Amino acid sequence: MDHYSLAIRVAAEVVGTAILVLFGNGAVAGVSLKGTKTFHTEWTVIAAAYGFGVTIPSLMIGPISGAHINPAMTIAQATLGLFPWSEVLSYILAQCAGATIGQMLVYIAYLPFYQRTQDADAIFGTFATFDAAESKVNYFANEFIGTMALGLCAMACLSSSWGQENRAVAILVVGLVIWGLIYALGGPTGPCLNPARDLMPRLLHTILPIEHKGSSRWAEAWIPVVAPTLGAICGVALFTAFA
Repeated sequence: MDHYSLAIRVAAEVVGTAILVLFGNGAVAGVSLKGTKTFHTEWTVIAAAYGFGVTIPSLMIGPISGAHINPAMTIAQATLGLFPWSEVLSYILAQCAGATIGQMLVYIAYLPFYQRTQDADAIFGTFATFDAAESKVNYFANEFIGTMALGLCAMACLSSSWGQENRAVAILVVGLVIWGLIYALGGPTGPCLNPARDLMPRLLHTILPIEHKGSSRWAEAWIPVVAPTLGAICGVALFTAFA
């Protein structure tokens, strides 16, 4: 990774995060928007798509940038001394750009179905997250717990002796972790687990001309930014404490 320039690594983060959002939010759109061929199919579709949305770009760009594809993981690693603070802003901006591109591709692909759908919550769910119980406390707790588990599990897999020896297998296991977390904690909030994956699509939800889109819920938009970041820091800290 060190032999690639920062510009190349940043470009890789853009591509990787775009693929993550395209796969994950694309699956949500397929399940949620009226008239698609996957309309009202099972949560399995979404969980699998997010698992693939992490695994595939990680296999693609992992050797280049480390495949953070998540500002929470970038900040967590920097906080624990595992990534240089001087590169954090560049990585986060790249991840935000990638999330914006990925969400725009979802919007373009599903445009006829956005036009048919009148359920504002279904439309919003294809962009960003919210708590099904309308509880900010539960929203924060769910996102914190989920990203803490992600940080701990991902670092344990990627830093283990077997993960170092066979990087592809470790990445596949991290994809399974995501798949499992979407199953386990998807009911309350989605979940987000990634500030860029929520913040930039939420911004597009505000801007794009979708007739029945409803509110972009900005009063709670800080939660899927702050909670995953703190959760990731705690998860990575737990790993470093016992590694």
